[in-house]
Amino acid sequence: VQLQASGGGLVQPGGSLRLSCAASGFAFDDANANIGWFRQAPGKEREGVSSIRRRGVSTVYADSVKGRFTISRDNAKNTVYLQMDNLKPDDTATYYCAAGLNYLILSRRLDPMAYDYWGQGTLVTVSS
Repeated sequence: VQLQASGGGLVQPGGSLRLSCAASGFAFDDANANIGWFRQAPGKEREGVSSIRRRGVSTVYADSVKGRFTISRDNAKNTVYLQMDNLKPDDTATYYCAAGLNYLILSRRLDPMAYDYWGQGTLVTVSS
C-alpha cells in the first residue's frame, strides 16, 4: 500500500488549497476502505480532519473544519482530495493521508490509531 500526499503550501488567511492523496496497492473502491486526512501541528498530537469511504456514512469531518473543508474521491484516478476553504492560521499543520482497510465504526473514523497505512506529510501554512 502506498499513499502519496501533495498540494500543501503557504496561503493567506481566508484562502484555499486542495490536497491530493494518490493511493495504490489495495482495492481503492472497496466499500469498507477508509481514506482519511489527518494533521499534526508542532507540539500537538495528530488529529483526524476528515474521512471518506463508500459504505454507510460516506464522509466524516472534524467539528473544527465542518463547512470549510470538503473531502471527495476520484475512483478512476485512485485519488482522494481535501478541498480546504476559508483557511485559518489554526489550520497550519503537516497534513497526512492514511488508509484503513477494514470496516470502522463511526466513532473511529477520525482516530489515527485505526488507520494502518500512512503517506508522507504535506505542509500547510496559513499566514499573512
